[in-house]
Amino acid sequence: MDYKKTLEETDALIHGHFLLSSGLHSDSYIQCAKALRFPWYAEELGYGISLKISTYNPDCIVSPAIGGVIIGYEVAKHLNLPFLFTEREDDDLMKFRRDFDPSAFKRVAIVEDVITTGKSTKEVIELLRKYGVSAICTASIANRGNLIEIEGLPIATLVELPLNNYKATECPLCKEGIPLVKPGTRKFIMGS
Repeated sequence: MDYKKTLEETDALIHGHFLLSSGLHSDSYIQCAKALRFPWYAEELGYGISLKISTYNPDCIVSPAIGGVIIGYEVAKHLNLPFLFTEREDDDLMKFRRDFDPSAFKRVAIVEDVITTGKSTKEVIELLRKYGVSAICTASIANRGNLIEIEGLPIATLVELPLNNYKATECPLCKEGIPLVKPGTRKFIMGS
C-alpha cells in the first residue's frame, strides 16, 4: 500500500496556512481523520503500523485522544492487544479516564496519527511513568517533524512528511496576509 498516496487521495494532506497544536504555523496540514473515516484504509494503516512495532513485543497500545484513537485501536486489533487512550482534561493535561488503568502492562507502544513535535507523545510517556509503566516505542501514520526518537524511544512511521513549519513571528504566510486556520482538536493557548 502506498500510504502517502492514500493520504492524498482522501484529502488527508491539505495545503493552506495552518496553526498547529505546537503553536507553529505551516503551509500544510495532515488531517488523518479524513483517511481513517474509511474503515478499509483504517484497517490497512493499522496493519502497516502493527507490522512495524510487532518486533518490540508490546503488551498494550495507548493513544492520545482524539487523533490517535482510531489508528491505535486498529493497531491493537491487528496485534490482538488491549487498547487504552488518554484524554485532555479542562486543565489541558493528559489523563486516563473511563477507569483505564495501564499499571498492569509492562511494554506499552504509543500510537498516534501524526507526529510533529512529539508533544502529545511526550505527555503520554510522562503519564505512563506516573503509573510505573514503561513505553517501549512510538508509532504514527505520518511523521511530519523529521523526528527519529521521542524521549529516547524509537518512532515507527508509515510516511515521512517533513513539511514546512514556521514560528509565528517568522511566518511568510502571515506576512503575505493569508488567513490562518486552526484545524485539529487541541486547544491552543497563546504563549504556550
